[in-house]
Amino acid sequence: MKLATQPTVKTLGDYAYQAIQKHFKKTLKWEKSVKKDEDPEALHQMRVGMRRLRTAVTRFGLAVDVSKPVSDKNIGKIARRLGSLRDLDVLKESLENNYKPNLPRKEQESLQTAFTALAKQREDVLSSVQKTLKNESYKSLKDSLDKWLEKPNYQPFASFTIQQVLPDLLLPEVSNFLLHPGWLVGTQFVDSEVKIQKNWEPEKIEQQLITEGKILHSLRKEAKRVRYQMELFTDLYGESYAAYITEVKTIQEILGTMQDSVVLAECLADIFKSEIQTQLPTLANLLTENRYQSWRQWQPLQERYLKTETKHSFHLTILHPLSGVIN
Repeated sequence: MKLATQPTVKTLGDYAYQAIQKHFKKTLKWEKSVKKDEDPEALHQMRVGMRRLRTAVTRFGLAVDVSKPVSDKNIGKIARRLGSLRDLDVLKESLENNYKPNLPRKEQESLQTAFTALAKQREDVLSSVQKTLKNESYKSLKDSLDKWLEKPNYQPFASFTIQQVLPDLLLPEVSNFLLHPGWLVGTQFVDSEVKIQKNWEPEKIEQQLITEGKILHSLRKEAKRVRYQMELFTDLYGESYAAYITEVKTIQEILGTMQDSVVLAECLADIFKSEIQTQLPTLANLLTENRYQSWRQWQPLQERYLKTETKHSFHLTILHPLSGVIN
């Protein structure tokens, strides 16, 4: 008769190891292609790998004992370099595929100036990325992580089972997200109740984005942080948890589309040394329309996440991981 094997109890340390290993491997997988500048997708994947590695290292900081090169600061610096190059690729791609086909011939021809300027910028940033991937801090990061994965060191908290500490690990992140001032952009308080300002004209939205755009961009980054952390533990929760991850991702994407449109307009204004309404009126109108549509998509989610019931439900979901031992 065969004895049933006991399921393994996973600790916080186990989850930390798995996450760091997974995202480190992903980062290394794309490194060669990025150095050779072979494929924009490789750059995108390596940037995401590095960002997720940063999340794993920092959020599991109370459980792991890593050497100095594996620091939030060092990983963040490398991720930002990759991000600068990726942002230029996204701008070019967006201009080429989303906007150029919808412009009159004259504006399409004017755009060539922008493409030339972006290509020149990209050369400089690519050179910086290639240097970063050859420099000592990147080599030290890789070497230190290799050594740690071969012989990991942990802090006492690593011995807790994951279910014992998971809500305490996630709730501060969720609270930071829900208390971000970006939720209050375009709202007002009436008798201690927050009300969304609806039916704004595009001009009013444009004005709001000029004054409050940075706060919304900060909320987008907070959404990305909480999503990355939540995605480390999808196997420990059920459907409502997965639904919150999907919504947070949607919030991140909508705010991202809005921000990318603002950045594109600023970049073109810089290249043409004037407001783009003068040089590229059709494109300027398309960008305004794009931001208007994004704002309209954003408001229902903003309204939902300002409701007390939504916040309570989100917290309750985090407080109740799946019971029982996880294989």
